[in-house]
Amino acid sequence: MSLSSQQEITDEIRARHAEYAAAIAAGAPEQTQPDIGFAPYRSSILRHPTKNPKLVDPETIELFSPTYGQRDIADVESDLTIQHAGEPLGERMVVTGRVLDGDGRPVRNQLIEVWQANAAGRYIHQRDQHPAPLDPNFTGAGRCITNDAGEYRFTTIKPGAYPWKNHHNAWRPAHIHFSIFGSAFTQRIVTQMYFPGDPLFPLDPIYNSILDQKARDRLIATYDHDLTSPEWSLGYRWDIVLTGTQRTWSEPEGAE
Repeated sequence: MSLSSQQEITDEIRARHAEYAAAIAAGAPEQTQPDIGFAPYRSSILRHPTKNPKLVDPETIELFSPTYGQRDIADVESDLTIQHAGEPLGERMVVTGRVLDGDGRPVRNQLIEVWQANAAGRYIHQRDQHPAPLDPNFTGAGRCITNDAGEYRFTTIKPGAYPWKNHHNAWRPAHIHFSIFGSAFTQRIVTQMYFPGDPLFPLDPIYNSILDQKARDRLIATYDHDLTSPEWSLGYRWDIVLTGTQRTWSEPEGAE
């Protein structure tokens, strides 16, 4: 079966968004979480959940799951540019922000993990066969603990866009994956941070599976010149809201 073209995917995205806008105008509630049956997201159609989640005892799971604490994280783990002997290639940057609850209160002592592609748009993973170069000085993973103000901070390089197999000529916008563990392993949520002004936004079915524009906008970091360091790095700021109407979208386990 031949892959759909980008134009077919884009037309489907626009049609679904128009359908959602009409429903909102008619009084339907906002839908700030992704449409798990979003047809343009071809590679998710056969793998998204179709049945109710199975209830399990979280305490039983935590008996066999890894655990982390503030004392287990070293400060250097939040700097993805110093994990190897040499400097990684790419645009060096600082990404910082706060983890907040629905009332705007800081959420402290949360384990934040990030992973991302290198500047050429390639992950160090056996399934990533994108013919872009690997960077021997960049693994693309880091972690930290939020401080008392709910703040996190990473030093890294800007990831590149990369192709994927959803449709013909499909490319993902540059993004960084974030995982927030909460106070227990079973509370883990995963989301993605994007960069402002990416021309791939209207073409990407994962980003657009979130039907509400305001919810999509909450996934985009803000460039902050006060965070930049002269002749060293650029700065981006991105807050993560865990609950309430301004909640940051989070993805199910196993998503792209």
